[in-house]
Amino acid sequence: MSVASRLQAAVLPARGEDSGSPLSGRGWRATVVGFHVAFVTLLALAVVATQVGRVEGSTRWALTALAVLAVAYLFLGAPALAEERPAHAVGYLTVLVAVFGVLGWQAPQLLFLLFLAYPQIWFLVESPRPGTVWTVLLAVASAVGPATAWTRGAEPLSEVLDSGIGLVFSVALGVWVSRVLQQSRERARLIAELEATRGELAEAHHHQGIAAERERWAREVHDTLAQGYTSIVVLAQTATAQLRTDPDAAAERLALIEDVARDNLAEARAMVAAIAPVSLDSASLLEALQRLAERFGRETGIDTRVDLSALDDAGALTRAEEIVLLRGAQEALANVRRHAAATSVVLQVNRVGAGESGQVSVHVADDGVSFDPATAPGVGLAGLRDRAAEVGGAVDVVSAPGQGTRVTVRVPAP
Repeated sequence: MSVASRLQAAVLPARGEDSGSPLSGRGWRATVVGFHVAFVTLLALAVVATQVGRVEGSTRWALTALAVLAVAYLFLGAPALAEERPAHAVGYLTVLVAVFGVLGWQAPQLLFLLFLAYPQIWFLVESPRPGTVWTVLLAVASAVGPATAWTRGAEPLSEVLDSGIGLVFSVALGVWVSRVLQQSRERARLIAELEATRGELAEAHHHQGIAAERERWAREVHDTLAQGYTSIVVLAQTATAQLRTDPDAAAERLALIEDVARDNLAEARAMVAAIAPVSLDSASLLEALQRLAERFGRETGIDTRVDLSALDDAGALTRAEEIVLLRGAQEALANVRRHAAATSVVLQVNRVGAGESGQVSVHVADDGVSFDPATAPGVGLAGLRDRAAEVGGAVDVVSAPGQGTRVTVRVPAP
């Protein structure tokens, strides 16, 4: 791969050509066009200098050499500069050395074209070693004629010195450019590896999130809808067996099936609503809790009281903290409906403490059947604790025989 191709690979971004960088996409094409313009301009100056008699020596040989150089650049140099064509590059560099050898013998005044030839070498070679070799060959070929003439006393030493100085600067510049390109390629490789690692990590997190969400939904469905459907199946089988022998008992079973189906429908709606708190989109946290309690009372017939007076404004809470409190109230009321056999429920919101230790809490207390929170089945409370922990909050469950159950969800509110 030539230096030009390696430079393209180093500077062209992986996300597309046009990134605004001076050498990316359009910028690189402009650089190649600049080389073409410089070649045509200097070659035209050399032709004009030859025609007006500024060149001592054979005008015919000078014009012939310039014509050969132009043709070689058109068919070999330009394609090799724009694309990766090693054979074209070697052919053009061979012609370049030969042309400057002729110019050194016949028209040393045209050796100012070396300022064009030396950069071309480094944009066509594959590495510093061949670049140095071609640079030395070009310098020697262009200096042989002036040096021979100088030894005969016919030419000053300035052309030889110019060739030597050009050689030194060209080699130094070429080696420096190669090192810069090496560093650019290394950075490009590291950036590509970093982007690939980021992509793999994002994909892994995505799959992990999908797996966790599927597991959460599986637990929710198992603890709610699956149990309800199991009851419906059992009740339907019992009703079918009693339909002919005891129609009244069958009718009672059908009524129970309707009740369980309604509960399952409510559970399904609650699970769908858990995806995003729609109630918080059009109302404040206090309004959402008020509606939640009222709907719970209507659906269950349980005496439900609400006390939101201790919190006049929940605006200091973030949306994530409001979601945790709302989900905590929903989970606690759902457990009351499923397990507590309660006759009354109290939903209360409090603000405790001030400053950095301030907290806002939601309490749901019932007078139903107690249980042991440490051994309670299901994943509802465990999931609620995880959700609260994500915002720096906590969940407390207190349950004692004859005293019902009290669920408290707290979030920080400094």
